Amino acid sequence: MDTEKYLQQILDGQNLDEEQNKALLAARDEIEELLTEAFKDCNPTIRYGGSKIKRTMIKILFDLDIICYFLHDDTSAGETLEEIYQNVRNLLADNYLVEEKKSALRIKSKASDTYGVDFHVDVVPGRFVDKSKTDAYIYQSLGDKKWLKTNLDTHIKHIRDSGFVDIIRLAKLWNEKFGLGVKTFVLELLVVKYAKKTEEEPLTNGIKSFWENISAKRSKLSIEDPANPDGNDLSPIFDDNTKDMLAQYADRALQNIDDDDWKSIFGEHEPLDEKEKAAAILTLASSQSNAPRPYAIGDEENVVPK
Repeated sequence: MDTEKYLQQILDGQNLDEEQNKALLAARDEIEELLTEAFKDCNPTIRYGGSKIKRTMIKILFDLDIICYFLHDDTSAGETLEEIYQNVRNLLADNYLVEEKKSALRIKSKASDTYGVDFHVDVVPGRFVDKSKTDAYIYQSLGDKKWLKTNLDTHIKHIRDSGFVDIIRLAKLWNEKFGLGVKTFVLELLVVKYAKKTEEEPLTNGIKSFWENISAKRSKLSIEDPANPDGNDLSPIFDDNTKDMLAQYADRALQNIDDDDWKSIFGEHEPLDEKEKAAAILTLASSQSNAPRPYAIGDEENVVPK
C-alpha cells in the first residue's frame, strides 16, 4: 500500500462538499445580518472560530463556530456576560430553535418542513476585555464563576500555523472512529506538541510519530493552553484516565501499522453512500456531549467581569 496516498485520500474524503459549504456560508451570512441589525448601535465583531478558521474541519462530524464579541465599554447588548448571552439567545430564538450550551448557542431549524434540522452552527457571545479587541470574556452557564477569559487569535495561530493541520484532522478521525471522546482542543494541543514534521511522507510519519509519543509518554503526557500556559489548568478535560485511554489506543494503532493494516484505523477511502453517511453521522452525533467548547478555555483573572 502507498500509505501516503491512502492517507491523503482519507483526508480528501473528509472535505466538505459544495452543498455543505454553501449551507454553512448561507447560515453564517443570515446570522451575521440578524446580529448586526439587532445590535447595530453596538457594532459587534462577528468572526469564524473553531475548526473552520483553524482549517481542521472534517466532514463526518463538523460545525461552524461564529463568535460575536461586543466592545469592552458597551453595555447596550447587556450589562453582564449572562445578559449578553441571554439577549443574543432571545434574538436567535425568534428565527431558530436554540440549544443552550455552556458558552455557545446551537442553531437548528424552526421551519415546519425542516423542524429540528441541525444547521451545524454555534454562536458564541462575549465581550472584549479592553479596546485592543484581543482577549475576550465569555459567559459560562456551569460552574461557580460563570465566566472565562479567552483569546481566539492566539488559539487560531497556535493550531492553524503549526504545520500540523492535516495530522490534526487524521487524529480527529481516529478519535471519532473509535469513540474516544477526547476534546478537540486536547487533540490539537497534543498533536502540535508530540507529532513530528518530515519532508518525506509527512502524513504517514506525522500521525505515526504522534501515536509513538503518546504511547511512550503515557501518564507523563502534558499540554498547555497557549493563551495562558502557566495559569490555566486543563486537567479537568485531560485527566489520567484520558491519558491512559489514549496510550492504549495509540498502542493498538501502532500494532495495526506494524501489521501493515492502516484500514483498521481509518477504513476505506471510498466515499460513503448517502445511507452509510447518514448512519455514521447519527452514530457519532449520539455519542457527543455538551462539554465546553475548546475555544472557551483561556486565561483567568481575579477581577470578575460584567
